[in-house]
Amino acid sequence: MGSSSVVGIGVSPGRAVGPAVHLPDPVAEPPAGRRLPPGADRQAAAQRIAASADAVRDELDAAALAAEGDSAALLHATAAMAADPSLVADAQQRVLEEHLVPERAVWEAADAVSAQFEALGGHLAERVRDVVDVRNRLVAHLTDQQAPGVPVRPHPYVLVAQDLAPALTATLDPQRVVAVVTAAGGPTSHTAILARARGIPAVVAAPGVLDVAEGTVLLVDGAAGTVTPDPSDDAVRRVRALAGAVRTFDGDGRTADGHRVELLANVGDPADAQAAADSGAQGVGLFRTEFAFLDRTQAPDVDEQTAAYGRVLSAFTGRKVVVRTLDAGADKPLPFLHAAAETNPALGVRGLRVAQERPDVLEDQLTAIARAAAAHPGTTTWVMAPMVATVDETEQFVAACARHGLTTAGIMVEVPSAALLAGPMLAHARFASIGTNDLTQYTMAADRLLGAVASLSDAWQPAVLRLVESTALGGAAQARPVGVCGEAAADPALAVVLVGLGVTSLSMTPRALPDVAAVLAATDLATCRVLARRAADSSSAADARAVVRAGLPVLDALGL
Repeated sequence: MGSSSVVGIGVSPGRAVGPAVHLPDPVAEPPAGRRLPPGADRQAAAQRIAASADAVRDELDAAALAAEGDSAALLHATAAMAADPSLVADAQQRVLEEHLVPERAVWEAADAVSAQFEALGGHLAERVRDVVDVRNRLVAHLTDQQAPGVPVRPHPYVLVAQDLAPALTATLDPQRVVAVVTAAGGPTSHTAILARARGIPAVVAAPGVLDVAEGTVLLVDGAAGTVTPDPSDDAVRRVRALAGAVRTFDGDGRTADGHRVELLANVGDPADAQAAADSGAQGVGLFRTEFAFLDRTQAPDVDEQTAAYGRVLSAFTGRKVVVRTLDAGADKPLPFLHAAAETNPALGVRGLRVAQERPDVLEDQLTAIARAAAAHPGTTTWVMAPMVATVDETEQFVAACARHGLTTAGIMVEVPSAALLAGPMLAHARFASIGTNDLTQYTMAADRLLGAVASLSDAWQPAVLRLVESTALGGAAQARPVGVCGEAAADPALAVVLVGLGVTSLSMTPRALPDVAAVLAATDLATCRVLARRAADSSSAADARAVVRAGLPVLDALGL
């Protein structure tokens, strides 16, 4: 690795090579009332708008031809909006009649179209975002700025940014953006989570990456956390050869010596369930139910919830689905549940604590889960509660589930108290599932979304690993299974450590299943345990990661 390499935190495994393309700054609104100078050629100024619209349309259409699926459709739709004659004509009229400069005319014309769409509602209201995107692209073209949003290029590239908004990360096309590198962010930031979900190698918290010149070829190692400018030809050939290899999961998680490890999928929406089932997942280790409650002024009724949960259960007939009750609060506020603002919401009323103030919400949800389970007897339905901190809370939740006929009730281990009291808690609960994102946040006192403490917000921290071990020991003492459903499970190297610490199942984004399965299948249980001990006894997260990767040559062989 050369001296010019940038080191950050690898958050989405895989290696990729491509030219660096920087995320452009947002387009600023042109000053209101800005007009052409006296005597300026208004016809020529108006014609510039039409020319810019044609250029933006052609650029988007060219990118759409190189994209696939939803991304291609989105780009074609935006291209059509850029060529909309009514938008162009309105902007040109503002130049000719009001003498506005072209960029201000486009801004005002687009705002007028947006207001009309919002007033009409329905499908047209949903197009407002497209109008704004086109407006920004036209203004950028007219003012010789780089187009905003995800850059459009005729070739695949590595996206470099200070950080990425969740909405932008969710739209990344892996066929165009082969890797992501950010100067900010952390291992459990939304950028990291969404990059893993889309199978895009990613490195975050990489200081100095913004100094890399546009167009510089970068080799990104999303597991090791390294970014190498101008890599050797041999390194590039190796990465591209490994990129051509396609791994699948056969539905049987195991180590090299046959020790069984359930490899499950995380599901956040019924629409994702069938794809997760088709990936070979042995079940669902985390079914997030928040989707049914978001962007609402009141909670969904029992019938609506029953139908939604049933769609996921039906996709996993013959397998297990672990349903997590509502995890509201902190970074997932729900206005109808949280009337009063909290000074520190991460330590406030969230998860199971909501039930203390609104027991009706939990009761309705358990009723719906029980009805969905009864309607799909071929699926094994388990239920767990988030943010459980005491033995009393565990006992009360298990009792509430029992009243609804839900006999397999478990707890999320997300706070240190739950890890330390796993044995007593699992005397009541039937299983535990460790949420490594929050367990890391609360153990290290480091906001999972704050880039300034990204080095602390890392599940490789030895303190976090020891709490995982404590939970697994508590489960073993009560003969209860202990899984991990946090983002740590998707890291193939860390998966080996988790199994070595005594974890019995791993739940992750479906895209990670083949890689995790391949590494486990190449590693025997004794090696898992040796590496787990070395990691837990390390002095830092970086040392833990390094010592484990050094003991797993299969990672390099697989390009992970």
